Amino acid sequence: MSNTEIANPVGRPTKYKPEMAEEAKELFAIGASKAEICLKLDICFETFQQFKERHPEFLEAVNKGMQVSQGWWEMKGRLATVGEIDGFNATAFIFNMKNRFKHDWRDKQEIEQTHSFKDMEDSELDAKIKLLTQG
Repeated sequence: MSNTEIANPVGRPTKYKPEMAEEAKELFAIGASKAEICLKLDICFETFQQFKERHPEFLEAVNKGMQVSQGWWEMKGRLATVGEIDGFNATAFIFNMKNRFKHDWRDKQEIEQTHSFKDMEDSELDAKIKLLTQG
């Protein structure tokens, strides 16, 4: 029995079918989101997550699909930026990208604090704080 044929030991039978991974790939290829894929597959997001956990081919389709979807959106943004797509809304595009593809598009910067106050006496630290808060 393959992973896609594993019976659901408790409850109703699984809705998963191997062709769902292919359908997800096709949808990601046109920039679809995970929510759109859930809509097209007629499943809730929790089921989508379970499919990723239980079916390696679905997990691979989603992981690669997210990259493909991001590439599709970035290509559209690139083409629109040089005037090849009418009605481009740069603000909406950037908002979409920052929310959908946070890892690559977020503005947040990580700053590491490396200063240590271990060498400073409490009285010296109190004096510095007082000086900073008076200004």
